[in-house]
Amino acid sequence: MQVTLVTARHGRAITPIHLIIIVAVTCLWGFNYSVIKAGVDNIDPFILTGLRFTFAAFPAIFFVRKPDVPWSYMALYGITFGVGLWGMMSMSIHSGLSAGTASLILEFSVFISVMMGVIFLKERITASLKIGLALTLLGLVFIANISDGTMTLIGFTFAIIGAVSMSAISLMVKKMDIKDMFAFVAWSCLFAPLPLFAMAYLINGVSLYSELTNTLNPTALASVLFQAYPTTLLGYWIWNKMLAKYPLSIMSPFKLLVPIFALVGSVIFYDEQLEVNKVIAFSLIIAGVIIPLIAPLFAPLLAPLLAPLLAPLLAPFMKSLRLKIKPQ
Repeated sequence: MQVTLVTARHGRAITPIHLIIIVAVTCLWGFNYSVIKAGVDNIDPFILTGLRFTFAAFPAIFFVRKPDVPWSYMALYGITFGVGLWGMMSMSIHSGLSAGTASLILEFSVFISVMMGVIFLKERITASLKIGLALTLLGLVFIANISDGTMTLIGFTFAIIGAVSMSAISLMVKKMDIKDMFAFVAWSCLFAPLPLFAMAYLINGVSLYSELTNTLNPTALASVLFQAYPTTLLGYWIWNKMLAKYPLSIMSPFKLLVPIFALVGSVIFYDEQLEVNKVIAFSLIIAGVIIPLIAPLFAPLLAPLLAPLLAPLLAPFMKSLRLKIKPQ
């Protein structure tokens, strides 16, 4: 018998094993922000991200067949994923955002993704999900008031661009109906490095050759490899598989766990301070994630208890409604 934790559209439900896997991926992605910071402290952020996607594509594409997806779709996904999302997020951290703060701002994509799911995919938003989204939105308001030096305007701008890009790639995965997700992620990574290397030269005035010969060190290389293999190939393969299985409006709130793990990593590795606004923001985000998850479990238990309390309040309305529809 299947144990249902989160009721999804069309009768599908997130099973316990899938729930554990999804949370594990968010943990991996959260700690990845500290890995990105270690990288951008040693090498240009666009070069770092370009190398990440170079290693993610090679040698994987030599071992997996090209997926049955048009080249144009893979190019669009690869550029949005590589440049729009992670190129911008690396620049946001390079521009002064802490790993924890950058990951929090990226969670603006949750609202964009849910709205895209409703508008383009006709997905349903439950009452508990509305409450959860409202709490996380309030959490983002507290993020805007962080004053410990981990927030910069230019960094915030780059992170917002990353959030829009993350929402866009989530919608692409839902619309493309991809069969071989690992091959799709690996082959799409081919399209990110060249634009990233070009942006490094045009925006930051550095070349791939100079960074490889003069700047690349063991810390930067370790950052590249960690981002390329466990984070990109493994993490996004698993996430996209889950995204193809479950509705966007159900999957999106799980991404709100990423900043929790990102803050933990930033505190451990970079001694990031927990000011009041950060604590409140993270608390609201956690509540926003938990409420939609537990609501389906507790609703059947609470309904018999609440019904006697709500009946007297609803009785006048129901009586009025019956009078209006009574046949003449």
